[in-house]
Amino acid sequence: MENIVQNLPAIISATLLVVAILVALTNIITQVLKKATWDKLPTNILALIVAMVVTLIAFFAVLQIVDIAFVWYMVPAAIALGFMVAYAAMFGFDKLREVLEQIAPKK
Repeated sequence: MENIVQNLPAIISATLLVVAILVALTNIITQVLKKATWDKLPTNILALIVAMVVTLIAFFAVLQIVDIAFVWYMVPAAIALGFMVAYAAMFGFDKLREVLEQIAPKK
């Protein structure tokens, strides 16, 4: 447990970097697929599907590369991360800034 606590800043920064990369990949793939499907599928649903697929592929790839044993509760965590990636891909930085402005105290 001490090892995890000591490495927490590195783990958080690595996770944020991975999320940023996954969001960029999700945006790119969604734009390409949106053109390929001729806008027959709503963009938000397409972004959610792409985010889940990309996140789960990245999750299982990291498990194989780092040689981490698979445990069942990692899948719900990866799915939760997929929802975060989808949210960031759908609403982007502007929505995040609006939320932070609402939370921040007024001067």
